[in-house]
Amino acid sequence: MTMDCRPDCGACCIAVSISSPVPGMPDGKPAGARCIHLLDDYKCALFGNPSRPQVCSDFKAEPEFCGNSREEAMRILSSLDPPIPLDNPPIPLGNHP
Repeated sequence: MTMDCRPDCGACCIAVSISSPVPGMPDGKPAGARCIHLLDDYKCALFGNPSRPQVCSDFKAEPEFCGNSREEAMRILSSLDPPIPLDNPPIPLGNHP
């Protein structure tokens, strides 16, 4: 069940990672980092632009992911894609000591 995006939210542009290149972010965006295209009013500067990443265009707001508030959306989305601390990067498979 989709819903309209909540005004002044932007949780999906902060909480989750984007593994594909984003204009100005060639390596994508890590979870927990604000997308450089998220405006001060929490709207996407690339909305409607063909350079907007497909993963962003495909995301549809749903109560299951967006909850009842911006804070709840951040909690839900962050739990699905937790940030990786920069001082403790993951060890690639096959490279264990």
